[in-house]
Amino acid sequence: MADVDAFGAARRAIDSGALSPVYHLVGDEELLKDDLVTAIVDRAVDPSTRDFNVDVRQAADLDGESLHALVETPPMLAETRVVVVKHIDQWRKNAKVWQVLDRYLDQPSPTTTLVLTEIARKKGGNPLQAALARRAQQVECTTLGPADLRAWVADRASTLDVVLEPDAVEHLIAVTQGQLGALVSELHKLAAAAEGPLTVDDVGVFVGVHRGETPEDWIDAVLARDVTRSIGMLDRVLALPGASAVRLVAVLGGHLIGLRLAVMVGRRRNAISVLTRECRTARLWALGPPDAVARRWAAAAPHWSLAALDRAVRASYDADRHLKSTRASTDAGVLTDLVLACARERDAA
Repeated sequence: MADVDAFGAARRAIDSGALSPVYHLVGDEELLKDDLVTAIVDRAVDPSTRDFNVDVRQAADLDGESLHALVETPPMLAETRVVVVKHIDQWRKNAKVWQVLDRYLDQPSPTTTLVLTEIARKKGGNPLQAALARRAQQVECTTLGPADLRAWVADRASTLDVVLEPDAVEHLIAVTQGQLGALVSELHKLAAAAEGPLTVDDVGVFVGVHRGETPEDWIDAVLARDVTRSIGMLDRVLALPGASAVRLVAVLGGHLIGLRLAVMVGRRRNAISVLTRECRTARLWALGPPDAVARRWAAAAPHWSLAALDRAVRASYDADRHLKSTRASTDAGVLTDLVLACARERDAA
């Protein structure tokens, strides 16, 4: 087995009917885990027998004996069944239930698909981490890459009978900063209010955010050191679904660090290729598609020196600390100070 599979690849394999005996879903995106569980159940169990052949349990409610009974129970009036055990990180490291699971992984039931979920792979917290890597299909349920995120939005939209043009999907992702919960919320609004294929302008009307007013546009304005535009759109951006000052600072900080490389690369002929490769290597999916991020950094680089970037990175770090501590200033106030700090660095550079 591969160490950890990407969500999109695992989903495509499941949809094709290629099911593994045991799945280990790891990460903090519960929506992705739920999507995979739904896909597995749809493939493994006939709808007419699901009441008898799908068991979903919390790990905290199971001990070794009950887990053994659960995974070894044969299907009823069907060929296969699905057992889902959520949050196995709740089991104590020395609990006997791990021994039962270890034995089961050696010889899983041919009529049962077992799905285990875990928030994070903490060192030493899961005594079967290596065994699960070898004997189960592990799937990373965290940040989606750009292509998988677009596919996820399109799939969610189709289940709600919402048809989005490609530009509309991109705009919706930009508005929500790719946060899955916010995307689902906005898709439900579109399903209730809109009909027919939706364009980017339609999405702008129904969501209330037009092109040029997204968190990505705010980041672009700060990277261009456009103080008037950055501060002018700040209140609208902070009011967007799923938007938060902490997330804006985190994304901006990532871009500021990446800009250091862009400044060092300079105007070399292969600058975009170098930056794209580094984005892919570092798996900076939260910042956007690697080729788009590379072009973004290359375009912003002429506005900055390394010294100015170092000071801006420190300013973003200070802003993050202020946002996460008790303070008198508002989120908008902290971000305004950060924008001004970045702009002042231009004079000091």
